[in-house]
Amino acid sequence: MSNNKHSEITPEIIKLAEKSYNNSIIDNDLFVKYDVKRGLRDLNGRGVLTGLTHISDVRANKIVDGEQIPLPGELFYRGYNVKDLVNGFTSEDRFGFEEISYLLLFGDLPSTKELEKLKHILADYRELPTGFVRDIIMKAPSKDMMNTLARSVLTLYSYDDRADDTSIPNVLRQCLQLIALFPEFAIYGYQAYSHYHDGNSLFIHRPVSELSTAENILTLLRADSKYTALEAKLLDLALVLHMEHGGGNNSTFTTHVVSSTLTDTYSAIAAALGSLKGPRHGGANIKVVQMFEEMKREVRDWNDDDEVSVYLRKLLHKEAFDHQGLIYGVGHAIYSTSDPRACIFKKYVEMLSKEKGLENEFALYSKVEELAPKIIASERKMYKGVCINVDFYSGFVYNMLSLPSELFTPMFAIARIVGWSAHRLEELSNNGKIIRPAYKPIMEDLTYIPMEKRV
Repeated sequence: MSNNKHSEITPEIIKLAEKSYNNSIIDNDLFVKYDVKRGLRDLNGRGVLTGLTHISDVRANKIVDGEQIPLPGELFYRGYNVKDLVNGFTSEDRFGFEEISYLLLFGDLPSTKELEKLKHILADYRELPTGFVRDIIMKAPSKDMMNTLARSVLTLYSYDDRADDTSIPNVLRQCLQLIALFPEFAIYGYQAYSHYHDGNSLFIHRPVSELSTAENILTLLRADSKYTALEAKLLDLALVLHMEHGGGNNSTFTTHVVSSTLTDTYSAIAAALGSLKGPRHGGANIKVVQMFEEMKREVRDWNDDDEVSVYLRKLLHKEAFDHQGLIYGVGHAIYSTSDPRACIFKKYVEMLSKEKGLENEFALYSKVEELAPKIIASERKMYKGVCINVDFYSGFVYNMLSLPSELFTPMFAIARIVGWSAHRLEELSNNGKIIRPAYKPIMEDLTYIPMEKRV
């Protein structure tokens, strides 16, 4: 069967799909009637508590006299405010990814000796099995690098003599190897696809043990392996800000759910990758960049508030971009006043925009950041305020770093594998029950109909 035949949606399939769809629809009123927390969220958008964690905390409000009061958002890793962590390693001119990985995995800030030991372990683990790039990554390259990541992760199972061992030392070993290898999986997968499908030159650089994770990403990605200090530091910051965000996000919850079955690490992380791939979770920064590309074409004067506002209202009215009625990068499930990651990021994004000569583009982003929440609030009934989220600027940064859009979501995964690993270790350490939610059945009892009497 050819690929075209295999991918074809026939009229027969369309007819069957319509039947499946019609018999799958559930009346929205029933969720209220039975008090079902759809999407594990109540009617006010608050998440339903399903677990406890030591790893991170997202704070965006406080309760005063029984009323929820919104506050500027804060993010904590193992009890430390991320803002303080970033100020710490940037003021001392260090890369932060490895240091904060240590904190999330082990619960303490590392000493100089402990940090150097972790860097050494990660450098050793960056060595892929013999023939892996040729036999796995180069063959049948996927156009979607998240699928490439998942396939590479699942294939590692076959190379691991202790693949099903869920003891903490073994799972930690597996997680550290995945943290080390994710950049190679994603970038080598992109290079293979770019070569075989787009006809570009194929180059496969080896990682350099002395370099940080961020520096290695740029080394692997670029033909000449060259980068500026600011480029590497901003990419490092992006990784730190994306590596963890509480236990309630979809992919981290997926990690807990799948880990609770005591399956192997590779299966658990592949499931998390499948979750992150979804455009409602990890793909938002691509949409932001695409939206701004159209905005820059449609808006003649980027400095004109009225003209920019007209375009933003068109987005909300489904008259522009993808006609979904969304301003991408604005709004968050938890933050209403500010996303601390975006606040931390913005100063460094501005610095890189100056280095790249893209001050006008940065000014447009800043203008949308100012105008969009006000316009959304005036157009729609809101149960909480809206603010820009970290994805608002991350796609712009990746563009300035000349990262292909195919790698935007994998960059998220390269960071978030640290958080997933910490949460998998936490789930297994507590030896809890399998996570098994309840669903309310709402179908009617029917009497079996013999074949000859069916219409």
